[in-house]
Amino acid sequence: HRNVVANYCEISMTTDLKLGWHIGYWGRSMPAGVPETLKMIESLGYETVFTAESWGSDAISPLAWWGAATTKLRLATNIVQISARTPTATAMAAITMDHLSGGRFCLGLGVSGPQVVEGWYGQRFNKPLARTREYVDIIRKILDREERLTNAGPEYPIPATDGLGLGKALNVMTHPLRVDLQIFIGAEGPKNVALAAEIADGWYPIFYAPRHEEMYAKHLNEGFARPTARRTADNFEILAMANVAIDEDMDKAYDKLRPTIALYVGGMGAQEMNFHADVFRRLGYEEAVDKIQSLFLSGHQNDAIAAVPKAMIDEICLVGSPAKIKDDLAAWRESKVTTLVVGGAPETLRTMAELLYG
Repeated sequence: HRNVVANYCEISMTTDLKLGWHIGYWGRSMPAGVPETLKMIESLGYETVFTAESWGSDAISPLAWWGAATTKLRLATNIVQISARTPTATAMAAITMDHLSGGRFCLGLGVSGPQVVEGWYGQRFNKPLARTREYVDIIRKILDREERLTNAGPEYPIPATDGLGLGKALNVMTHPLRVDLQIFIGAEGPKNVALAAEIADGWYPIFYAPRHEEMYAKHLNEGFARPTARRTADNFEILAMANVAIDEDMDKAYDKLRPTIALYVGGMGAQEMNFHADVFRRLGYEEAVDKIQSLFLSGHQNDAIAAVPKAMIDEICLVGSPAKIKDDLAAWRESKVTTLVVGGAPETLRTMAELLYG
């Protein structure tokens, strides 16, 4: 299995930029038309479909249900929150999904943020880097299946150290279909990006600016240089999200994306700890970020939305007429990104395939 996966990764790293569809979070109910859209994007040459979870629907169940009707698409979580499941439960789900899909499952993991981890899951958010490293290490041990599972901790001691003392070290009963099942990590902070480059097969950046790759390169290279690094820059996947708004009316196109940017920058985190806002600060938009945060957190959401500058949107999104987006795609093609992850209605997904695959 190791050789098969190694060959697959080598092929995928040397081809042109791929497209992936991010189904996104569910709202109050299940999104409509997903099976039909999956059939369409598979025929259009999309490589991967992604599911997400926050504090509503989970990421794995929809992928299993909808993915059963696909034959070629990679099925990836973007992301499974590590506080939602023990590492052993996540490994069991990943092994199961990989068997069910015939080796098409990719496990995307992330720590989420303190508001969700502590406010929804009721767990501590401290030491997210250490927890991520230990979590992934346990999953790798389970996939390797070389010996019965034990882990000294301190985050996930196995067997438990404070129970009845009757815990027994076990080996996963179901043999993994692929020992090298791909693990991707969602990361934004510099240390977390370096960790992803060290221990994972790929990285999910939620906000990626293709014209400013030097901002990420230092941290990625730090991870690749560590003795324990699994991969190099040449065979590491970068699966970058890009919100898309296609409209000949430029003002309307930008206005479609402003609410999302304002929500992440202003409302997805506390003022003293917002990883999304920090990304834009590192891109040089400190003044705009401070204004958006201040307005959003003081209850003036509409003003916060209006305060999102066009330049800030252009950094990480694809916005405007098809002709403009086609020109803007050049920067993504020339970047280190291997998969461009987009969302939107079927007509948007079809247009993106036409613009990228031509």
